[in-house]
Amino acid sequence: MSYGADAKPQMGFFTDTSLCIGCKACEVACKEWNQVPESMQGFTGMSYDNTIDLGADTWRHVAFVEQSGPEGMRWLMSSDVCKHCAHAACLDVCPTGALFRTEFGTVVVQEDICNGCGYCVPACPFGVIDKREDDGRVWKCTLCYDRLKDDKEPACAQACPTNSIQFGELGDLRDRAAERLEELTAAGQENAQLYLHDTGDGIGGAHAFFLLLDEPEVYGLPPDPIDTTRDLGTIWAAAGAAALALGAGIAAAFAGGRS
Repeated sequence: MSYGADAKPQMGFFTDTSLCIGCKACEVACKEWNQVPESMQGFTGMSYDNTIDLGADTWRHVAFVEQSGPEGMRWLMSSDVCKHCAHAACLDVCPTGALFRTEFGTVVVQEDICNGCGYCVPACPFGVIDKREDDGRVWKCTLCYDRLKDDKEPACAQACPTNSIQFGELGDLRDRAAERLEELTAAGQENAQLYLHDTGDGIGGAHAFFLLLDEPEVYGLPPDPIDTTRDLGTIWAAAGAAALALGAGIAAAFAGGRS
């Protein structure tokens, strides 16, 4: 979708996990502002996390990762959210137009148009989109689209007490993230890395990217996410060519039989 003169600066989140203290203020703010239902699933026995993962009723999820090593134990904490992919497979497969790209470049579900087909659920390479059991429709983070239209900061970023969740224009956030990575690397954080910061990755970059202190898998994130609809054009072209070849073979066999 092109907004022309009505297009706005491309906005997003930069989450610096080195600053996250696991307070879950972002989870609470998200639920309160967006009126997202309760989603406490109970403790896993592996950490203090009681929301476990993202879903229709959990648009922000703070992951708690315990790591033990020669120097003792450390906590890794990270507030996860929909990535608002530049190449969004969920948007591509939606048959009703319920999913659309906003003038800020983010991806939003229109709940009054969603028919609950669920095509977008397996299309998401991050497992973000989910159906709500009581109504069958899909729900996810909107990056507080209603607040953005009023020039307000998303609720989660506003509530974050350590500025782990940073909101702003994507270009500024990417520059800030690169500088922060240099600082942490110089301070001895050898495994620190930016995740979904690169616009040349398998999803064309994301409007929600992260600075991690370990590999993505440690946080439950896919190491190399790819737009699941990326190869559909090639697949359909190959299928079409195969069908034509088969048709030509059948026609030739039929013509040969008649002669």
